[in-house]
Amino acid sequence: MKIPKFRKQQYFRVKLDQREREGALWLKCRSCGELVFRERVRENRGICPRCGAYFFLTARERIALLVDEGSFEDISKPIMATDPLGFVDRKPYPERLKEAQEETGLLNETIVGRARLGSLPAVLVVTDFRFIGGSMGAVMGEQIAHASGVAVRERRPFILVSSSGGARMQEGTLSLMQMVKTATARRELERAGVPLVSVMVYPTTGGVLASIASLGDIVIAEKGALIGFAGRRVIEQTTGETLPPDFQTEQFAYEHGIVDRVVRREELRGELIRILSFFAPHGGADADGD
Repeated sequence: MKIPKFRKQQYFRVKLDQREREGALWLKCRSCGELVFRERVRENRGICPRCGAYFFLTARERIALLVDEGSFEDISKPIMATDPLGFVDRKPYPERLKEAQEETGLLNETIVGRARLGSLPAVLVVTDFRFIGGSMGAVMGEQIAHASGVAVRERRPFILVSSSGGARMQEGTLSLMQMVKTATARRELERAGVPLVSVMVYPTTGGVLASIASLGDIVIAEKGALIGFAGRRVIEQTTGETLPPDFQTEQFAYEHGIVDRVVRREELRGELIRILSFFAPHGGADADGD
């Protein structure tokens, strides 16, 4: 299939309205405005078959896109966030957690598992942006540390797929401490000689970008990813400068050395298989990912 040129904004999150929760057969692409068959979008890796725009992927959809069929074993810790600060904004933090759990069917924003890609073993960590913006709190830090420990013990490469709005403000300083915790987990991988492959998708921002997501031996950006620490408006108001139009795009990140390569979604699985093949003791795998 010929892939059309990408627009500046190519991600169009599919909101989970009541019809979609009930399993609507059709989805509306926010890029071309056309109705597309839901199953066709799924088979096309979450890409609009009409215009090539990317639909937003959940963590479980992302896992299914990347790993060998039937190979994923969920080893996430069954833990949930607490409310150490008694935080309340428009609603109490525990209420936000409950709503996120009901919307996503997840206990928290992070899924950890053993998997195979092209028959090559790996430990995979994927964050889900639907769960309070995929923000990093104490639970994410613990899940990443847990995954790192498994990767070290079993000598499996570690793949992190980040989709996050940054640190979770409802947990205050405890959320910022996870930057140190995840960086320490990355250091343990390095000491054990276990590779870390970081994949940044839309969006990868804030504390996640400033810690574990940027510390990969190889850092990949999916085409269309938003990559940056703070928002454009905040930076412009703080510095008094006008930022370039492509600021925080995946191409900007590549040109400034933040990521090693930009990869289209339909090529991402094959790219990860090639990387795992390079690190594998004996090499050799189906780099096409079929």
